[in-house]
Amino acid sequence: MNVLTENWSVFWEGFLGTVELTVFASLLALALGFLMASFRVAPVGSLRVFGTAWVTVLRNTPLTLLFFAVLLGLPRFGLVLPFKLFAVLALGCYTSAFICEALRSGINTVPRGQGEAARSLGMSFGQVLSVVVLPQAFRSVIPPVGSTLIALAKNSAIAGAFSVTELLGTYRTISELGYNIVWTFVWIAVGYLIVTLAISALFNFLERTWGVAR
Repeated sequence: MNVLTENWSVFWEGFLGTVELTVFASLLALALGFLMASFRVAPVGSLRVFGTAWVTVLRNTPLTLLFFAVLLGLPRFGLVLPFKLFAVLALGCYTSAFICEALRSGINTVPRGQGEAARSLGMSFGQVLSVVVLPQAFRSVIPPVGSTLIALAKNSAIAGAFSVTELLGTYRTISELGYNIVWTFVWIAVGYLIVTLAISALFNFLERTWGVAR
């Protein structure tokens, strides 16, 4: 317990860093995932190709390698941003590929006839997707999207290796002060557990409210 009480400010700063990374990267992942899922089911061939390429490349690229590409590659093109923003970009883009596939699987559960009926009424592709298809697909993708965002929260630990303040990185500071490393990791694990349980509780609530009836 002394490890926690005597280093509360260090743990708290790391915990807040992890929460910030998780929240902002999740918002980016959801936005990009929705966009790429729309591309993948769009009637325009070039959009489908772009969406497929996005998912294929990011799903098959190690997240650590993506961090290196973003943190070291973008500055070469004159894009210099705070390390935390780079980390959000890497986490958000990587996770968006998995969000995209979860959304696309939900879209595929909606009967094709409903989209065709909507188009026969004169609706555009965007209207069909937003008014008819996605509201129904959303009900079935709540659990997989929640699981993906929980994975994002745990993946945020990689950011600590790139000078970003987050929970796992606190062990270095505390270890240098001579505290028991085992108890340090125990309290770090508790911090991650709080974050993941909060996400799980949110998506359990969404599933109870809007999910597919069992």
